[in-house]
Amino acid sequence: MRRESRQIMVGNVPVGGDAPITVQTMTNTPTEDAVATIDQIRRCEDAGADLIRVSCPTAESTESFSKIVKAARVPLVADIHFHYKRALEAADAGAACLRINPGNIGSDERVAEVVRAAKANGCAIRIGVNAGSLERDLLEKYGEPCPEALIESALDHIKLLQDHDFHEYKVAVKASDVFLAVAAYHGLAEAVDCPLHLGITEAGGLLGGTVKSSIGIGSLLWAGIGDTIRVSLSAEPEQEVKVGFEILKALGLRTRGVRVVSCPSCSRQGFDVIRTVETLEKRLEHIKTPMSLSVLGCVVNGPGEARETDIGITGGGNGKHMVYLSGLTDHQVQSDDMLDHIVELVEKKAAQIEAGEETAFDPHAVVAE
Repeated sequence: MRRESRQIMVGNVPVGGDAPITVQTMTNTPTEDAVATIDQIRRCEDAGADLIRVSCPTAESTESFSKIVKAARVPLVADIHFHYKRALEAADAGAACLRINPGNIGSDERVAEVVRAAKANGCAIRIGVNAGSLERDLLEKYGEPCPEALIESALDHIKLLQDHDFHEYKVAVKASDVFLAVAAYHGLAEAVDCPLHLGITEAGGLLGGTVKSSIGIGSLLWAGIGDTIRVSLSAEPEQEVKVGFEILKALGLRTRGVRVVSCPSCSRQGFDVIRTVETLEKRLEHIKTPMSLSVLGCVVNGPGEARETDIGITGGGNGKHMVYLSGLTDHQVQSDDMLDHIVELVEKKAAQIEAGEETAFDPHAVVAE
């Protein structure tokens, strides 16, 4: 069961409560280069990003940010670290959310100014606690980054906002250590009712970072904790979005695009499964409609898996392979025509679903009949 949290709005995107778990990422282009940043944002939007964070460390970057906001199709989060004026400028420039640590931006009056700007512009605030940048007094108190230190830091920052009657905030307590981050999130989830932003920070490259993030974020989501996620990878931002959706799809929390079920391949395969899946995943990236596709190399487990997906194919002999539609055997296709044929079937099925002429296949409904 999902943890109960109050809902806030980040632009027009609800976060928390019963809203869908959102997927976000962060640009890595110089914000001063509006064209490059907008191009990167567009790729992330096409991948499905619900929210995108953009760094605003300088006056020049917040000036450019105003142009970027106008071009973006999704709400943007302005990433602010130490200078409170950047937060004021970003709020005025159209940020839907400010990512700050209130305790890092100076006096109580400066915090009050940021809160006034956020309220005046309808901005949410994301408090971002990180094990790598904990306050000195907490490190002296606890001796090292630990769940208790992360939670105390988050609560201290929350109090600064609450003291100014500001409640439209979400909180993250990130660490690169999976166990540290997970423990901190569990503790924070019991202490507050605000939405929680999940992430395993500095997780690593595409492969290693995906594994770490899937374990950390996945275990928290499985426990019902989390309202919005960012997979932090040393990879292009759109890859973070794709991995984020794959985590949500694997847990049955959200669907977007084609969910591919495929075998690891073996000597029984009737076609090159590995290369076929690689090609299909690339050629079907444009499909946003939730649906399932099974690609199985032989007839041992293939028919059983194919009966559980919208479209399926199993390898056969003599270059002929069986195609399944809505869980039922339908027709055969030759190896040379297989890829184009499967892409055509998926596109047709997606169009029918989008037009309301058909729904995604429910294998349990077939069994019930």
